[in-house]
Amino acid sequence: MNRTPKGMRWQIGFFGRRNVGKSSLLNALTRQRVSIVSDVAGTTTDPVEKPMELLPIGPVLLIDTAGIDDVGALGAQRVERTRRIFDRVDLGIVVAAGSEWGEYEDQILSELVSRGTPAIVVFNKSDLGEPRRAVLEKLAGLGVPHIRTVASRDEGLLDLREALIRAAPDELINAPAIVGDLVPPGELALLVVPIDLEAPKGRLILPQVQAIRDLLDHEAGCLVVKESGLRDALARLRRPPALVVTDSQAFRKVAAETPQEVPLTSFSILFARFKGDLSDLVLGTIGIERLRPGDKVLVAEACTHHPIGDDIGRVKIPGWLNGRVGGALEFVHVQGHDFPEDLAPYRLVVHCGACVANRREVLSRLVRCRRAGVPMTNYGLAIAWSLGIFERALAPFPSAVRVFRQARGDAADGAQEART
Repeated sequence: MNRTPKGMRWQIGFFGRRNVGKSSLLNALTRQRVSIVSDVAGTTTDPVEKPMELLPIGPVLLIDTAGIDDVGALGAQRVERTRRIFDRVDLGIVVAAGSEWGEYEDQILSELVSRGTPAIVVFNKSDLGEPRRAVLEKLAGLGVPHIRTVASRDEGLLDLREALIRAAPDELINAPAIVGDLVPPGELALLVVPIDLEAPKGRLILPQVQAIRDLLDHEAGCLVVKESGLRDALARLRRPPALVVTDSQAFRKVAAETPQEVPLTSFSILFARFKGDLSDLVLGTIGIERLRPGDKVLVAEACTHHPIGDDIGRVKIPGWLNGRVGGALEFVHVQGHDFPEDLAPYRLVVHCGACVANRREVLSRLVRCRRAGVPMTNYGLAIAWSLGIFERALAPFPSAVRVFRQARGDAADGAQEART
């Protein structure tokens, strides 16, 4: 990888009405002409993304959005695309012009606050007027900082940068581990990496690359083999590896060849913890038990690869789940940032590992599923469940095992009460 992937960047969205200077602010902050700037309202029609290194924070993704007050049929579509950005931003910058503050700004701020997303208010074009005292008092009461800028003259940009630094969470500096915390320094992880038709030519897929880097960052070593080389690799090692991590689609073979005393999991389950909430996804996986033939299942893929061959999300997982349920389920697939507003028709959501998405977006989807009463799992967890090795695949995560056993115990108690 030549640069940090979007999914591992702190994502910052610029929201506001048309022509308040969102694009000018983004251009001034990046010192580049990223977004087109014009006096004509509505110049930005689709979200514009700019990855950059914002020191001392690190890698960020700046997202310029269309005006929330856009009008007409096309305007409504642009506003809808802007609203989708709320699902994935880690910080929202509400841009108002001069002294303007009204229902649109209130709506944006309310949306961010209701989601628990940190916000900064920027009064751009501050040379045209001062914000009202009542507005400033409201922001102070909410604990939302405000900055005055004139983006066209680069005024107030240092204040904005300082506000961004103050808003950055500690985990940006001390990023959570993918796998390194599971392997002591000096010990070895054995990574099983199948090379199939969908593997990118000449390189490994993103979760594998990131896992290798994370192990090295934690002073651990790794040995990478294809599934056909696992048995020989284990035999050659003088002592067992601290952990075996496999691509989920090779779970059955790897579980059979890995000694029971060696901890085993998958890249996808590692990313269930890294990008989402492992305990919530474990509870969602239990929802597979309630599936019946004919139920509708949503399969969500964060990337937009072109599926070929025995695609894991379109062929393998449906096959395993159909076999587990004992009949044909109805599968619906979405990709990228697409995710249905109405989740009521679905009995289960199966998400990919989300290596190209950021954690905020995955957590937003988990919350939406929880509100709709629809269980959500991910590829690795669903595969481990379908193959009957679920608890073994969770063994490296004791807290997740406790959540699973408690949920199964509560379910068994409820069933016993129902019988009596």
